[in-house]
Amino acid sequence: MFLTLFLIATITFFLMKLLPGSPYANEEQLTQAQLEIMNAKYGLDKPVFVQYWIYITGLFRLDFGQSFQYNSTVANLIFSRVGPSFQLGFQALIFGTIVGSLLGMVAAMRQNTWVDTLATFFAIIGRSVPSFVFAVVLQLLFGVIFPIFPIALWNQGFVSSILPTLALSISPIADSARFVRTEMVEVLHSDYIELARAKGLSRFEVAFRHGFRNAIIPLVTILGPMLVGLMTGSMVIENIFSIPGIGEQFVKSILTNDYPTIMGVTMLYSTLLVFVILMVDLLYAWIDPRIRITDEGGEV
Repeated sequence: MFLTLFLIATITFFLMKLLPGSPYANEEQLTQAQLEIMNAKYGLDKPVFVQYWIYITGLFRLDFGQSFQYNSTVANLIFSRVGPSFQLGFQALIFGTIVGSLLGMVAAMRQNTWVDTLATFFAIIGRSVPSFVFAVVLQLLFGVIFPIFPIALWNQGFVSSILPTLALSISPIADSARFVRTEMVEVLHSDYIELARAKGLSRFEVAFRHGFRNAIIPLVTILGPMLVGLMTGSMVIENIFSIPGIGEQFVKSILTNDYPTIMGVTMLYSTLLVFVILMVDLLYAWIDPRIRITDEGGEV
């Protein structure tokens, strides 16, 4: 994990140095003396490898540097926007996983029927159509035609998060339904499921207690990266709904060449990603004990 994060930090730093343009607004109006003062303030007057050493050592103190565009440190800027992004991502993942799993289970239990066809069609649409298209449709339907929810802004509490959560959850619903259906179809035709049915277990018990748990491992695999992607904010969705989250800030930082903020957001995303991947690996053994590594004596 630490090696991965070190390589990401290194690559990201040097890629920032290759970006065209300047981090200073209206640079052409600044005199040479003013440019020298600005470069000295942000440490850009030092050799590249000195800047790199300062950046790497600062990461161990959670010091991502000073934003070029805001009178704030990158750490404060990011953490002030983490809340809305994490809330949207968490809500979208929970809602999308539950709805998608139920949809996939029903499709698997009604294989080759109209229910299965409808669920599969919805999963294909959910993966084919970008989430920002659903966002615009939701705004039109429930913000203009039927003015139930606010179209944008983050000033009405939980109500403000409903439409962006629904837009973000389309992809988790589609992915969960697709993976659960595929695995459940295979599991429901296995020998031990046939034995469970022969023992007189109800369809509910067979599906939930025996089928779903064995079909959930592939779903857990994709939930890790999906969780990080949702919680760190969808850049387009946050801009469409004017949500002051990480995604919106990331877009602004790219447009203004705010290198420290770009690198800070990248490191936050990367740290969450490698940590979640580790948690997913550990969850495998809890879900299916057969995955646990055993010694020669057969003991865990």
